[in-house]
Amino acid sequence: MSNTLLSPEQLLQQLQWRYATKQFDPSQKIPDQVWDALEQSLVLAPSSFGLQPWKFFVVVSPEVRQSLLPHSWGQTQVVDASHLVVLAIKKDVNAADVDRFMARTAEVRQVEIASLAGYANVIKGFLENPKDPAFDVNDWAARQVYIALGQLMTSAALLGIDTCPIEGFLPDQYDQILGLAEQGYGAIVVCALGYRHREDKYALLPKVRFKPTEMIGVIES
Repeated sequence: MSNTLLSPEQLLQQLQWRYATKQFDPSQKIPDQVWDALEQSLVLAPSSFGLQPWKFFVVVSPEVRQSLLPHSWGQTQVVDASHLVVLAIKKDVNAADVDRFMARTAEVRQVEIASLAGYANVIKGFLENPKDPAFDVNDWAARQVYIALGQLMTSAALLGIDTCPIEGFLPDQYDQILGLAEQGYGAIVVCALGYRHREDKYALLPKVRFKPTEMIGVIES
C-alpha cells in the first residue's frame, strides 16, 4: 500500500510555483494554524547526529524588523513579509551540548541515559577529534542550518506560503540588535515568509534551470 500523500505532479507543481519572493503583500498575514505547522517543520528538521546545533528566532516586533532593514541591503522583504525567521547556529557546539541532547533523548524515548553513553562518545569524538584537520565546528553547524532552511521553504511551498531566503545581511549587526551573541548564537541566514504581492513581476518569470541531463549524473557501477 502506497504512503503517497501528494502525487508527483502535485509536488512538482508546488515547487514550480515557489520562487524567491521579491515583494510581499504586507496586508496579508499567515494564519496561526499554518504558522504553527511551519514552526514545527523547523523543529522536525533533520541534522547530523540529530544534534540540532541551532535556534530559530522569529522576529515579531515591527520596530525591530525596521531596525534590521538598513543591515539587510535594503531588502524590504524583511519588513513587509508576514513573518521573519533568523536561523542561527549554536556557536562552538561542545560536549555539554551533547549531554543536553542525550538527556532529551532519554526523556523522549524513556530509556536510561547510561544506555546512550556509546552514542554520546561517538558524537563527542567527532567534535573534539575530527578526522578532517580542516574541520570547523561553526562551519559544520552552519551547514546544518541550511538543511532546516530547505525544509522550511519546501514545507511553506506545500502549504501555499511564499518565502524568500536572505543571505544579503550583516550577521554581526543582526546578532547585536537581536541579542543573539550573548545567548551563544550567531545568525547564518534569514527567511521571510508570507504572500506575494500581485505586482511582484518576478512571480510570473519561468524558472531558469540547467537541463536535468546536465545536473543529474547516474553512476551505475
